[in-house]
Amino acid sequence: MKPDSPESSTTPPFLVFLSTWSFDPAAAAMLIAAAGLYLGGVLSLRRRGHHWPKRLTAMYLLLGLGSYAVISFGFLGAESTQLRWAFTTRIALLLFVVPALVSLGRPIALARVALGGTGQARTDRFLQSRPVKLFGNAIFATVFACAAFMIFLTPVAAVLRDSPWSEWTISVLVPLAGLLMVLPIAAHSVTHTSFFITVEFLLAFVALLLDAIPGLLLRLNDAVLDHAPAIVGRMPFWFPNALHDQHLSGDFLWFIAEIADVPILVILFVRWMRLDRREGKKLDELSDEEMEALTQAHLHQRG
Repeated sequence: MKPDSPESSTTPPFLVFLSTWSFDPAAAAMLIAAAGLYLGGVLSLRRRGHHWPKRLTAMYLLLGLGSYAVISFGFLGAESTQLRWAFTTRIALLLFVVPALVSLGRPIALARVALGGTGQARTDRFLQSRPVKLFGNAIFATVFACAAFMIFLTPVAAVLRDSPWSEWTISVLVPLAGLLMVLPIAAHSVTHTSFFITVEFLLAFVALLLDAIPGLLLRLNDAVLDHAPAIVGRMPFWFPNALHDQHLSGDFLWFIAEIADVPILVILFVRWMRLDRREGKKLDELSDEEMEALTQAHLHQRG
């Protein structure tokens, strides 16, 4: 059966998906560094007589770093250079899913308590820096992800797939970019007014449509957009042809991008409710004279 025949346009069998592995040195270095820093913080707390919940450590190692290892060393990493859908799915998962699972271990909170007073001040300055505030904005995160995924519609995607250096760079930079977007939102480190959060929450719904654009274009286009040369040699019976490979890429990219927006919407909604409750409590604590003065100042400002 030829690789380009319609009958070969299928996804791999489940056993093939589970048994395909490869080694990524950049991902291995990233994995060791991330685990070492987190466990070092836990041990530092223990030496000072403090306790860090084991469930958070387990979620960080098993869910966060475990998912990163499976994506990087498993089928998606091994077939990333040959399959378009493996390449795009791997990047989407590294950008959205892995950082979200890493945040379950609360690494920011661990850094704040493990580094002491000086380290906590440095962590706070980092979280309040302009790059983190920019990436930690739900609006910017959506636009950034959409712009990054638009690369899949160009021949640049084929160049990135074919270069081992770009593959190793993706293993490091993509999850770091995802962490910059996810951790500030999950840690509530960026403070905004209730009006700003309301606007951010409403615009996040628009993001559901924006994130769908790259995946839809890949799925609905009947021309191979990256112009990658055809793979020569004998391919497995399940190996898709170039066009079906692109359509699968669009399907998975669309699904992951849409699902990834749901936790952000939930976090923004919870943040908005908490801030609204906190501001309401402050107003309730004002005396009649303070409320009157605040009302007059507001009316004077509008006038």
